[in-house]
Amino acid sequence: MKKGRMFYKTFIPILLLGVGLAVSFGIYTYIQTVRSVLDSVAEEKQNSITQIKNNLEQKIRTIEYAFNTYSTTSSFDEVVNNPITERDFIAYREVNSQLNYIATMGLEGAEYTLISLNQDWKISNGTLSRISTQEKEELYNQYIDNREKGLFWIKTETGIRFVNTLPAFSNRKEAIALSDISLATLNRTLRTEEGARVFILNKQGDLMYDTEVQSSDEVLNGEQRINLVQTTADGELGGIIDGEANGEGQLIYSRSAYNNWTYFTVLDQREIAGALQATRFGLIAMELALILLIAVVAYWTASRFTKPISQITRSLPAHATLPGHNEIDWILTSINRLLSEKQSLESLMEAEQPQLETQFVLNLFRNRISAAELDRQLQRLGYEGSESRQYVTMLVQLDNVGKRDTPDRDVLLLAVNKIAEEIIPAGQRMLPVILNDDTQATILMFDNMDEQEIRRKMLEYAKEVIRTVKEYLKLSVSVGISRAQGKLLKSKESCEMSKQALHQRLNLGKESIIFYEDITGVVSGPVLLHYPVELESKLFDAIRLGDEERVSTALYPLLAEFMKKSRSSMNLEVMLIRLVNNLIQLEQLLGIEVLLTADNHALYHRLLSIRNPEEVERILVEQVIFPMVQSMKKKTNEQFRCLSQTIADIVREEYDQELSLEMIGERLHYNPNYLSSIFKKEFGVTFSDYLMGYRLDMAKKWLTETDQTVKEIAERLQYQNPQNFIRSFRKKEQVTPGVYRKLRQNV
Repeated sequence: MKKGRMFYKTFIPILLLGVGLAVSFGIYTYIQTVRSVLDSVAEEKQNSITQIKNNLEQKIRTIEYAFNTYSTTSSFDEVVNNPITERDFIAYREVNSQLNYIATMGLEGAEYTLISLNQDWKISNGTLSRISTQEKEELYNQYIDNREKGLFWIKTETGIRFVNTLPAFSNRKEAIALSDISLATLNRTLRTEEGARVFILNKQGDLMYDTEVQSSDEVLNGEQRINLVQTTADGELGGIIDGEANGEGQLIYSRSAYNNWTYFTVLDQREIAGALQATRFGLIAMELALILLIAVVAYWTASRFTKPISQITRSLPAHATLPGHNEIDWILTSINRLLSEKQSLESLMEAEQPQLETQFVLNLFRNRISAAELDRQLQRLGYEGSESRQYVTMLVQLDNVGKRDTPDRDVLLLAVNKIAEEIIPAGQRMLPVILNDDTQATILMFDNMDEQEIRRKMLEYAKEVIRTVKEYLKLSVSVGISRAQGKLLKSKESCEMSKQALHQRLNLGKESIIFYEDITGVVSGPVLLHYPVELESKLFDAIRLGDEERVSTALYPLLAEFMKKSRSSMNLEVMLIRLVNNLIQLEQLLGIEVLLTADNHALYHRLLSIRNPEEVERILVEQVIFPMVQSMKKKTNEQFRCLSQTIADIVREEYDQELSLEMIGERLHYNPNYLSSIFKKEFGVTFSDYLMGYRLDMAKKWLTETDQTVKEIAERLQYQNPQNFIRSFRKKEQVTPGVYRKLRQNV
């Protein structure tokens, strides 16, 4: 349709003004976003470099603490003053076990060495060797003489060496502990997910580590490193500095108060540009959408403003046209269609109303409805609220369904639910629901009734339900009735009351009508429902593992929950009895004897006679829980030792047969991974290394004492290819089997 001049005079100024405002808003938003992104990236980098520092520092401190603690023990003095030889296996294994223990606490992949300066031996990576007088002097010159501290770090060609002269708190050094942290280990520990550059400078400005240095070449020269250290030394422990003078751009740093190392990472402008790329695209898209919206608004405003003029123009006889369908007919047709769709939707909602109400009642029993949405849902379902209304939950439970299949039981339960729906007037109940496999539930509502009237009415309904079910379904049911509650949100508590009432069927028999009020003096009430099962499960898991620290962490919250949930002494006694019963069951499952010994035959009596919570806690901790943990730990250690020795015996007896940890695991009925872990923990080497070492020892014996050929020995030791046997032998003995035989024959 052709537009007049007045339309364009209105449309163009509105469009230009709107576009100008949109562009100005976009520029302002982009500037603020750039600042925000810069601050966010800098903060993220600061947090990342601080986390990297904390991770590495924690591992180094752990190694330092482990060696320092070990140096204060009597076993350390015995070891460093013991001239360990190749035959002194026990002393060697003790040192190697200590180094392996320190390795588990330190950095994965690091190499740990202990050097005795008194007896001139060194154990490194499970290998015992002697040190010469010259090597000893070099150690003194390098690590002890002219050193103010017995703890320092040295950069090596392969990484960083952590030197700790021992004993830590003595001027007379008897040993040196070395922890060599390789570049691969540092890369795993210090590299960030985004691959940003990270480098470390010590207090003197030496480059200890750089993720972008793959060889001895350094990116920064000595003057640049010293400038960076001096710049950060007098400031705060973390921040951002301008590294343009060093060719690094902006640098984020975090300085360690522990060893005065400074950790740096680069604030990469490409990363910032990448973070802003999506923002730019978003702003451009927003600007285009806003301009389009402005154009639409300008068009609509101009059309609205010029509409009267257009109508006058079209009403002229020269331009008059009669459309086939006018707008009024189209609007009336649309209204009729909407009314028809509304009526269909109301019919659909009416058909779905029972399902919605059923879900609503089930959510009440599961406590999944908040107070804020309760009124809205009640109004949607057609219920009117009342401040004086009382709510009672009635549960109808099948006493006995005989040998009927599950579908038959479901049909019976649906029939019981329908009977309850027909007997109880709709105005005094919500929709009855199926609660579980054998229970039907109904929430009844009573307005302006006292407790006696409610009780009489509930008894009448319960009797009628029992009679009708028996008459039509030939089935017996029992009814549990909760206490009247003033709030519908307490439906879950009311449901639990009714369940508790139904528990008394064991004493009262079938077809019982049980009011919760009548049994409150027999059972402990709703408090029993709050037994902390999850906390007890955590405690039992810790006992199974023999972990005293985890036991302490899980035990005291459990006892605190007992005290908090016990409003009377009877409730606490019931909880304690339940806990002791569960502990006895756990003890029987674990195969240990603590609670059923002669010393604890009166445990129940002692716990129930004590009225001091602290004394109860002490008895449980000292005489029950921790003895079980100790027994479990002892049993586990004995099992580890026995299994490891069994595996070693199998190797010594069947070394000349096809042998693998999977075969042994199948024979002993254990998981191979589990056997591998305990064997390495006990012997300090893997199963494959132990088997290969024993076979090579036998090969040396046969080479010396027999005339068997190298090929025969290799085949006897299960080597499919003699060359593999020769390579393994040369790797261990530094000579081939043939050369070894000649050397031994000459001797």
